[in-house]
Amino acid sequence: MILIKNANLIGMATRNYVFSDILLDGTKIVSVGDAGTINVPDAEVIDAAGRFVTPGIVDAHCHIGLFEEAIGFEGADGNEMTNPIFPELRAIDAIKPQDVAFRDALEAGVTTVSTGPGSGNVIGGTFCVLKTHGTTIDDMIVVPESAMKMALGENPKRVYNGKSQTPTTRMGSAALMRDALIKARDYKAKKEKYERDVKTEPNTAKPEYNMKWDALSRVFEGLPVKIHAHQQDDIVTAIRIIEEFGLAATIEHATEGHLIASYLKKHNQKVIIGPTLGTKTKYELRNKTFKAAKILHDEGIAFAIMTDHPVISLANALTQVGLFVREGLDELSAFRAVTIEAAKIIGVDARVGSIEVGKDADLVVWDGHPLHYLTKTVCVVCNGEVVYRA
Repeated sequence: MILIKNANLIGMATRNYVFSDILLDGTKIVSVGDAGTINVPDAEVIDAAGRFVTPGIVDAHCHIGLFEEAIGFEGADGNEMTNPIFPELRAIDAIKPQDVAFRDALEAGVTTVSTGPGSGNVIGGTFCVLKTHGTTIDDMIVVPESAMKMALGENPKRVYNGKSQTPTTRMGSAALMRDALIKARDYKAKKEKYERDVKTEPNTAKPEYNMKWDALSRVFEGLPVKIHAHQQDDIVTAIRIIEEFGLAATIEHATEGHLIASYLKKHNQKVIIGPTLGTKTKYELRNKTFKAAKILHDEGIAFAIMTDHPVISLANALTQVGLFVREGLDELSAFRAVTIEAAKIIGVDARVGSIEVGKDADLVVWDGHPLHYLTKTVCVVCNGEVVYRA
């Protein structure tokens, strides 16, 4: 058992900015109470001494382990840009736990990530959810296939224009996405018909297996979809397709989402915004702003904040969050966008994102205010194990 005492707790649930004790047993949080009220004689004691303690940071969209740092081509496995439609690809088959970025992220307090393919393809394969601590992917995995990645806008258009292949326009990307979804839906219907018919007619011919459409058909069974879209027009196209096919989806980046916030609200559309730190490296980013989060928050839109690592290093996740606060987002909402709200949006809030009894023992002790750029981690706990001490 580990007992963290005298924590200035920002728990992201009911206890925020309250001095507290937290008891961990194995991989779980088993008790949370006022400071001085939990005493377990045989527990390892970590005295937070009034320092801030938060849940481990949750990044809702990145590419850690797929674009390995300090290597180049040999470590770049995030985009299989030989076919614009590749739903059968799985991030877990390419992630490198030895990527030094995992260590850097963990030491910076990031304990859970949603990582997966880039946006070079219209449909690029599945994301997964991982802990940042572990030797093999099996040690780290939370959800092996958590979402299907799709993309609109500049990236697939640019990639396949260079190959003189569809899509070279936004129309082409949307058409390919629709065509793939229709084929996957039809494949699913044929498979289900066979499963019904074979019960009464044993000699019914089984449909030929197709890995591509079998993988994609899961979006019609509830597998979430992440659609990359920066510009207003691409966001609206994404929502049009989401509603046309009844998908459970988030808009990734939504760089111009704040310009159509009322439209997002009307369609009850969740977004994962960012990366916002850094320069406007392409035309689609011309309207990115740290004011976006407050606008979305005030409109009542559910959102998380991403790093898109390696675009922004996961080690600097909270630096970006602090700038959203500087531009008007209240502090607790900002924290929640990289903890419990991020966990909700990627479907793992039953395990991570807040300090509550029954959840994974992922906690961070900070030596100052977590959003101050000079603050460092004192101690990081992941799955109930102290994995870093300053």
